[in-house]
Amino acid sequence: MYDALINVNGEQVPTLDILLMLTIISLLPSLLIMVTSFTRTMIILSFLRTAMGVQQTPPNMVLVGIALFLTLFIMNPVISDINTQAYTPYKNNEITQEEAISRAQVPLKRFMLRNTEKSSLILFTDIAGQEVPDEAEYEDDNAYVEALIDLPMSVVIPSFMTSELKRGFTAGFLLYIPFLLIDIVVSSTLMSMGMMMLPPAMISMPFKLLLFITVNGWELLFSNIVSGFK
Repeated sequence: MYDALINVNGEQVPTLDILLMLTIISLLPSLLIMVTSFTRTMIILSFLRTAMGVQQTPPNMVLVGIALFLTLFIMNPVISDINTQAYTPYKNNEITQEEAISRAQVPLKRFMLRNTEKSSLILFTDIAGQEVPDEAEYEDDNAYVEALIDLPMSVVIPSFMTSELKRGFTAGFLLYIPFLLIDIVVSSTLMSMGMMMLPPAMISMPFKLLLFITVNGWELLFSNIVSGFK
């Protein structure tokens, strides 16, 4: 079994390459969460379900599926760049494995840095003892991002994750407001009618669903999630 794994077309494949590949495959779920739009998307969808008070509808599997395919849609330009700049040359034996990994990091860093708040970046660069160039010295955001490309992944990833959590929770708060107003109106109405034993959530849920359907909520939500990434 071991010999079959380390022999391809009669050529010996270094054991370290196999171990590295297996490690990368095992870390793919974590990488999906850490360096893509998946985290923010999943947080927003979870907040929406909670705000509407629909319990487990849509179920977790459906939410994960929606977040996954939205992530693939958003990350498609980054994936294309990685395929062109890193995977295809490596597959054609034009570059080494180390160079392929180094090239693959660049499109990911660009995506993360464009969607990272400066305060989060400064926080982790200060902790790591790294210097951040002054944004005012550059003509536009693209030039500033290119100046930050050399920052290590150990700084870029936590900065990006912090920004994504903040934006996800901010979007969740904004989603709560219209549904909260419906809950307040329904509760006040029931109290004024003396129907205190009737659960307000039972009455407000149809109105929440009606509001969401009327404004074409899914399309509006998805378009805002996609347009929220640079």
